[in-house]
Amino acid sequence: MDATALERIELRIAYLERANQELSDIVYRQQLEIETLRSQMTVWQQRLDAWTTEQATAADERPPHY
Repeated sequence: MDATALERIELRIAYLERANQELSDIVYRQQLEIETLRSQMTVWQQRLDAWTTEQATAADERPPHY
């Protein structure tokens, strides 16, 4: 194997290592975003459940003229 071929292989490996690191960083950021969105979704679900319960309770009450 001559020096040029070896240099091309080394360049390809360096490129692949850089691409792999970039993809790893992207996946990490996406995981953080997913965790944030899940916690926000939990908060909104709790608010919706509380609101639904309040609406159901208000609908079940008898009007004052009964």
